[in-house]
Amino acid sequence: MNPKLSLLQPYPFERLRQLFAGVTPNPAHQAISLGIGEPKHATPALLKQALADALETGLAGYPATGGEPGLRAACAAWLQRRYGVSVDPATQVLPVNGSREALFAFAQTVIDPTREGATVVFPNPFYQIYEGATLLGGALPHCVASDPARNFAPDWDSVPAEVWSRTQLLYVCSPGNPTGAVMPLDEWRKLFALSDQHGFVIASDECYSEIYFRDEPPLGGLQAAKELGRTDFRRLVAFTSLSKRSNAPGLRSGFVAGDAALIKPFLLYRTYHGGAMSPAVQAASVAAWGDEDHVVENRRLYREKFAQVTPLLAEVLEVALPDAAFYLWAGVPARFASHTPGLSADEAFARALLAQYNVTVLPGSYLAREVGGHNPGTGRIRMALVAESAECLEAAQRIHRFVSDAR
Repeated sequence: MNPKLSLLQPYPFERLRQLFAGVTPNPAHQAISLGIGEPKHATPALLKQALADALETGLAGYPATGGEPGLRAACAAWLQRRYGVSVDPATQVLPVNGSREALFAFAQTVIDPTREGATVVFPNPFYQIYEGATLLGGALPHCVASDPARNFAPDWDSVPAEVWSRTQLLYVCSPGNPTGAVMPLDEWRKLFALSDQHGFVIASDECYSEIYFRDEPPLGGLQAAKELGRTDFRRLVAFTSLSKRSNAPGLRSGFVAGDAALIKPFLLYRTYHGGAMSPAVQAASVAAWGDEDHVVENRRLYREKFAQVTPLLAEVLEVALPDAAFYLWAGVPARFASHTPGLSADEAFARALLAQYNVTVLPGSYLAREVGGHNPGTGRIRMALVAESAECLEAAQRIHRFVSDAR
């Protein structure tokens, strides 16, 4: 067996199952889960119809790993409409089976484990795929804590020059999971300068880009590069998907775009890895990327939901409307740390909330790593407001009562 597998930490939801072992939720309340970021809004009919129509002929042959020209063109056209960015569909776009597998596979393409001290840098808290991809790629992870005082922006200035000098890959996530923070242009300028100085690649995870609460849509990595005159997108690849944008996590469809010099070896890797997308899924994806009406409606539903839930929870928790994404990243009262010996405040909060009100939330410490004696997720919880508004509002009301009663 690959010995690096032993380096992988349990996934957050496995840790959550262990935390909840022995807990009997209050049967007076119907179960509501805010734990998993799995979209629950309706998948658009046009996507399902395109998928069904393509089944007549779409399963009869092996698909090309590079995807059909029509899909690559649809992805490029969306980038132009959404970000004002022009890319070559043939060399700068590659369809992938969801951003998750691509974020993992990309690291295996980029990392050179034969170089001493090979390092991958990513925010803390973070999406655990970044860490797993780093470890299985034979590199060292370096976690950069997010700063609550700066809208949860990672403190890139805290990374020593010695670490940057051996960094091969930087994962960024904007809008962020779990914080919902969006990286501004100045932050991109700083990272591009560091990439130029040290030669590392930037992987920009942008799967939450279409769920936002302000009038201006979140800045994307390719868009930032263009605005800063980096029209070749050197050492930059952006990742996006239909899972959140189109409520289609089961479709497993997304694409990567950026530096053609990185897309070419990534395609080679995926050819051997078996990363081709089903022709039927490609047809459905073309329909989804070409339609914005369902995206606007999806965003409206989230805005309505967050407008109802956030003010209520802000009365009892440290929480505010995020820039984007569908999570609330809330601080819990420190007194919960003393409720259950051996548990952090966020763990004790989640366990007691399930027992008393049958609501599931994810402890923030499970989404981060302790560095220098500090875990930046400790004392926070992530709530995924993915269910219908009424269910999320009911959960918020229970949490409000739970915190108020604990005083």
